[in-house]
Amino acid sequence: MYKISFIFSKKGYIKYISHLDLMRLFTRAFRRADLPLKMTEGFSPHPKFSIKRALKLGLESDNEEASVMLKELVEPGAFKERLQKELPEGIEISHAEGNLN
Repeated sequence: MYKISFIFSKKGYIKYISHLDLMRLFTRAFRRADLPLKMTEGFSPHPKFSIKRALKLGLESDNEEASVMLKELVEPGAFKERLQKELPEGIEISHAEGNLN
């Protein structure tokens, strides 16, 4: 398994979406970017993805931390570029780094 940690900003109109909707937004973006996601096991599998802190509704941020588990190696630069293409205006990935787990 391969873990990618990244930092993103949430600004503009996108600040009005809830934490749960933000999680769904990223999950859809991961799939559209065709990233090899590591899924949980069980009855209702979902990507192994987490956002470190839940940002309150209506607040902007430049430094939100998140991480996702991948099944295979994807270079952090390629990850950032592929994912950014699938994200809406208002969410900008500023940094990505990976490590083997």
